[in-house]
Amino acid sequence: MLAYDIQGGGPGLVLLHGTSSTGAGSWGTLLDALAADHTVVMPDLPGSGKSPLPDGPLDVDTVADQVVAAAREAGLSEFVVAGASLGAALAIRVASRHPESVRGLATVVGFARPRTTLRLNLEMWASLCARGDENLGTYLTALSFSEDYLAGLPPQAVQQVVDQFGGHPAPGTAEQIALTLGIDVREDLARIAVPTLVVSATSDRFVAPEHSLELADGIADARLVAVSGGHAAVFEDPGPTRDALIGYLATLRG
Repeated sequence: MLAYDIQGGGPGLVLLHGTSSTGAGSWGTLLDALAADHTVVMPDLPGSGKSPLPDGPLDVDTVADQVVAAAREAGLSEFVVAGASLGAALAIRVASRHPESVRGLATVVGFARPRTTLRLNLEMWASLCARGDENLGTYLTALSFSEDYLAGLPPQAVQQVVDQFGGHPAPGTAEQIALTLGIDVREDLARIAVPTLVVSATSDRFVAPEHSLELADGIADARLVAVSGGHAAVFEDPGPTRDALIGYLATLRG
């Protein structure tokens, strides 16, 4: 069973975080707004937060089943599932594998599979992490934030971001990167039969906007929304992503 946090009240909303993150780490700037009208459940993926790693490699189907089990343990019989980055690919598999439980799907800076540039980014991340390279924080900061955002910060603030990214990777970072490198949910896209929102960041250097286009093209009637900023757009300016998600969730309640 995955560990999870739960906040708010109302219809169910399951939030899945990205690689080497946590629910609060990926969704913290949006959490108060989302929990105002929803019961928000944030599972820790294996190797993050309080969820232990299993013996052997991570498996996308097993993780998807664990997410649904955590949601049910939290009291949700049905829910909207939203994922950021790696969490988006997992959310797609959850929606495809458990249609009886999922009433809506949202992806934020997500992907169906690692295209070439994303694969190279992930392989470099894994290499830097494996050898404890002191430049890991610099590398992740440069990929995660847009040029305009970083250029507007004083040098001391940039260094604080670098220190934060390089300081404490999740214990399961290597295993989660390996899962990400092997994931491919393209065949799931045509099976998604619930209202879907796809949020892309226009200056994302980690997961290029083309990944979100692939998702929107593959899911029937998916709505694609582009927000400004990099992969960490929800931290640069949470407003546009927050508004897109709240508007989408309001249509489901209606």
